[in-house]
Amino acid sequence: MAYLIAFHWGWLLASLLLGFGMGWIAVVSRVRPVSSRWMLILSALAAILVALALARIIPGRFGYWLDLLLLMFVPYLVGCAIGSQLRDWVVRRTMPPV
Repeated sequence: MAYLIAFHWGWLLASLLLGFGMGWIAVVSRVRPVSSRWMLILSALAAILVALALARIIPGRFGYWLDLLLLMFVPYLVGCAIGSQLRDWVVRRTMPPV
């Protein structure tokens, strides 16, 4: 994992910045949220992918891609959380008092 981080640090930074941008945009989006059922399905899929990576069931190039996918997903989620929190803070701060 240290090799992946050292070799792909630019892509990881780009993933963080992309997540930040998406988190910033998501606060003002007017779309329906993900339903509980889909949230459960997506969580199960993520857990299965992590289990496959930890068990090293997928060898070779595809295993490498899986590890890289999971490694890039973490900074993306962190960027989303930071971006949405900052945008929420900015929107609340600029709203006129009621």
